[in-house]
Amino acid sequence: MRVIRTIVLILVAIGALAPVARPSDFNWHGRLAPGQSVEIKGVNGAIHAERSSGTEVTVEATKSSQRPFDPRIQQLRPYPGQISCAANLRLLLADSEIMKSHEHCDKVQDAYSMRCMPQVHGAVRNTLTHCREVMEIEVNSAVDNPLVFLKNTTAQVGAGGFVRPAERGSAAIEADVISGGNFHGQPVAFVLDFLGIALSALAGISERRLERMVNPALNEGLPPFLAAGAGLNSGFMMPQVVAASLVSENKVLAHPASVDSITTSGNKEDYVSMGMTAALKLKKIVENTRNAMAIEAMAAAQALDFLAPLKTSRRGQAAHAAIRSVCATMDKDRVMYRDFARIAELIASGKVAEALR
Repeated sequence: MRVIRTIVLILVAIGALAPVARPSDFNWHGRLAPGQSVEIKGVNGAIHAERSSGTEVTVEATKSSQRPFDPRIQQLRPYPGQISCAANLRLLLADSEIMKSHEHCDKVQDAYSMRCMPQVHGAVRNTLTHCREVMEIEVNSAVDNPLVFLKNTTAQVGAGGFVRPAERGSAAIEADVISGGNFHGQPVAFVLDFLGIALSALAGISERRLERMVNPALNEGLPPFLAAGAGLNSGFMMPQVVAASLVSENKVLAHPASVDSITTSGNKEDYVSMGMTAALKLKKIVENTRNAMAIEAMAAAQALDFLAPLKTSRRGQAAHAAIRSVCATMDKDRVMYRDFARIAELIASGKVAEALR
């Protein structure tokens, strides 16, 4: 369908794919070549996954240390994603009154979910980079079967470098028609599974940070479950349960589809990639991860409200304002799923990421 071709070109236009997609990515009728529908789902997953949610303000909400984000630490293990994530955290926290209020506390070190954010989030970024590289090669590849290789192209090639039926004329065209395997989805299936695993880890560490904000034994003096009037209100007790259930579902979905295969077509198609299954699972993992991080973002905003009059950083205030533009402070218990949905949409739109720049 031509709509699929349009989707690819839109992805190129917004910078999701580096090389420009060529007409050779499609057959003469404008349909996506076999196997590339898997790749399109993967690209969309990567784009949504890469949106920042602003949950870094959880570091402030839990009065965690920023010393683990020191650039000297990152240079001793110089993964690009780790270095980038730590730099973002330092930038976000630079002028925070909350961070300054406890810089001389006697805490030795924070939990992994806080001090290992550059390592975990950075690994997710590295995975996204690898997946994007594979997808960009794939979307700019000829994956039909058989493939036709023209021998004498100088006189017969039409506009854009391709011979179309209307341009052939009566001249004979010499070509090699070769049956091959470029349609096989294994490279894409692998990275779709890899991306699902990485995003499951991102949701998992997000839920652990949420737990540290709501648990009165861990949240550095914040109200139990971030509830105004704790005892009469349950606050974020059940949202943490929801986040935990989303993370648990991801663990099941993250089992790789690409390790499987089943034979069809008279044993001719005897080893297949299961890439579409990986793509469909990834779509759900992206949704679950975004919703888990939306819950964390709403909880972090609530925690910052309780820490007033101390102010978060300038960028933290911008992220807080973005969240508050779609979600009011919880002054008493209310139905919250609409809040989570609006924040998830805010994250997907990139508006929170824009606020942090």
